[in-house]
Amino acid sequence: MRKHEVPQDDEKILKGTREIQYAIDENGKYVKVHSTGWSIKNDILREAWNELDEKTLSAKKLVDSGEKSPLYFYMIQSQMNYKLLAEYSETFSFKIKKHCKPKAFSKLSNEILQKYAEIFNISVSDLQSIPDKIENSIEKHINN
Repeated sequence: MRKHEVPQDDEKILKGTREIQYAIDENGKYVKVHSTGWSIKNDILREAWNELDEKTLSAKKLVDSGEKSPLYFYMIQSQMNYKLLAEYSETFSFKIKKHCKPKAFSKLSNEILQKYAEIFNISVSDLQSIPDKIENSIEKHINN
């Protein structure tokens, strides 16, 4: 791609930041060029965030119905799975699966709850419940 062809499709997805792209200048050398975005990449990001919103909403429904604990909601919202949360919490994934069940979650010690809360950067009281309304990921990203 030539330097003048680097996309500049600013759709606020990058929140005013710019990415570095490599392009060929007039002398045939690779140079760094700032880009405000690329519509194709923005579309892919938008699709990924919509998928995350769907998964988060599904997790919320499972918690609301009593099938899963709030830990499960925050795990999904943070784009984690059992294995990844197990690595962050330095525990076994079978314990994470157990803690995602409401009955087991309700018996967790404050120490364990605090560890999970720190991973998600929330308070223990926030960890013990889930929000009533889930903010759209794209809007949250653009507005923050």
